[in-house]
Amino acid sequence: MKKKIFAFFMAMAMLLMCGCSATFDVDPVSGAVSVNGVPVEEYMEAAKSMGLLNISVNGINVIGNGTENDAHPDGRADGDIIILHTNDVHCGVDNNLGYAGVAAYKKELEEAGNTVFLVDDGDEIQGGVMGSLTKGEAIIRIMNEVGYELAVPGNHDFDYGVDRFLELAKKADFPYICCNFVDMRTGEPVFESYTIQRIGERRVAFIGAVTPNTIAESTPTYFEDENGKQIYGFLRDEDGSSLYDAIQKAVDAAREDSAEYCILMAHLGIDEDDSPFTSREVIANTTGLDAVIDGHSHSIIDGEEVKDKEGKTVLLSQAGYQIPALGKITIAADGSIKSELIQEYAGRDEEITAAIKMEREAFEDQLDEKIGTVDFDMISSAGDGSVRLARKGETNLGDFVADAYRYATGADIAFINGGGIRANIKAGDITYEDLLNVQPFANELCVREVTGQELLDALEYSVCFAPDEFGGFLQVSGISFNVDTSMDAGVKLDKEGMFAGFDKDRRRVSNVKINDEPLDPDKKYKAASIRYILLNKGNGYTMFGGDKEDLDRYLEDITVLREYLASMDGKISEDYRDPEGQGRIDFTNK
Repeated sequence: MKKKIFAFFMAMAMLLMCGCSATFDVDPVSGAVSVNGVPVEEYMEAAKSMGLLNISVNGINVIGNGTENDAHPDGRADGDIIILHTNDVHCGVDNNLGYAGVAAYKKELEEAGNTVFLVDDGDEIQGGVMGSLTKGEAIIRIMNEVGYELAVPGNHDFDYGVDRFLELAKKADFPYICCNFVDMRTGEPVFESYTIQRIGERRVAFIGAVTPNTIAESTPTYFEDENGKQIYGFLRDEDGSSLYDAIQKAVDAAREDSAEYCILMAHLGIDEDDSPFTSREVIANTTGLDAVIDGHSHSIIDGEEVKDKEGKTVLLSQAGYQIPALGKITIAADGSIKSELIQEYAGRDEEITAAIKMEREAFEDQLDEKIGTVDFDMISSAGDGSVRLARKGETNLGDFVADAYRYATGADIAFINGGGIRANIKAGDITYEDLLNVQPFANELCVREVTGQELLDALEYSVCFAPDEFGGFLQVSGISFNVDTSMDAGVKLDKEGMFAGFDKDRRRVSNVKINDEPLDPDKKYKAASIRYILLNKGNGYTMFGGDKEDLDRYLEDITVLREYLASMDGKISEDYRDPEGQGRIDFTNK
């Protein structure tokens, strides 16, 4: 409703400036506002496209269509301009600083006379219970309350499907920007590539970008039409030039529109397996950026100085995973710019705390239900979650999940991508929420007939990035094998980063056994996994071509974990005590 009221008054203001007359109608039931019979949101979009919209709110001016604004903004001229940023919250709404801490710190800065602009760098709506049970909507509602003003999509924001993400983007009280999320039917970006905001006395441009690896790191079929034709893309190529060019084009356009500062909001990360699309590589291959707000790799980067294509310094920052820090870029009155991370802050906003509590209460009883117990930690990641062990090697939790899949389906073998195992289980009681945090995607299981050769290819692809992290690294059940990481990987990838065969006649994987028997490349095996991997080419697994076997019931990942735990009388077996698993995957360096 707040969004509709805001749009109503903005439309009135625009009409007054133009000297136009109009009829405003308000639906008594829905509260929907229309102008001359047109929904107010559509009316505002049309005004923006014509360059008529230029309204100042709380010292922050939204500039429509690059239009100049000579009016003095409401922000104090003697205060600092501060851009606060978060990334990879992954539904951790009250973890670490939490959204209540973000909101409290923002208000504290504003009360001190600063003009504050709050942005998010992607992967906020997926990865936890609240997102899973509402398909992201509860997270958007909380972000609206916190006061976010701009965001870029992360690769996992598409995990409920492209259509669902676009629905959520419309529910947000803030716009999304992204220069390389492209509708291939039109050749145009789905969102604006950049936006210029007048913050205080400064014109600040924000350019958006998301990793070109998004299709392989989400669900590839989500980006296709009903005929299997790809309709969305992310400018992925072999050398990164398409991404660099798109960002440079947006920077140049923003500078032409008199932007004084250009800040890239980049859900790109710094991991080597994302090369050549890392944030550092983007900086090195572009000019005109003042700072890069990064995400995707869950890294803590505190104002690293990186040289651009002309040797000029660009500030690079990233605020970790689930708000262990809050990013802060300050543009001082003298025009200087600095970047820092706020990692210690005790304040919490009571209204946001209450809003989060209200969202949780809708399903609190279900989440608190005790499912079982465990006497030791079940491991997906180490430390604060920044070292994602299940993406680079066997873990006891990976073994447990894969075994659960095989138990529930009766398949010969089972596997799950390490990126699909999202949280640890601590020693003690296991609640429904604990299991849901481990597998928050509501993925459906399936069984597919695969050949021994397809399985060999899949295992080879699984370890092609080792020892670096890879979301597609397979945790396995009924399978054992050796890996020689001293040998270069021979896997070939297609333009979207998915498996496309081999360009070198060598294999890292050897001594593959299926239930203690040597694998037969010509034999057919019944394999269980989630549809994401076996049917939808998730993480780039394109090699599977066998028939899908109909199961006698619908099986969701969380249900399967629960049933497998029940088969142990509610207590996880001592067989899973070793955090490094049961020795199914043996890494060697010959």
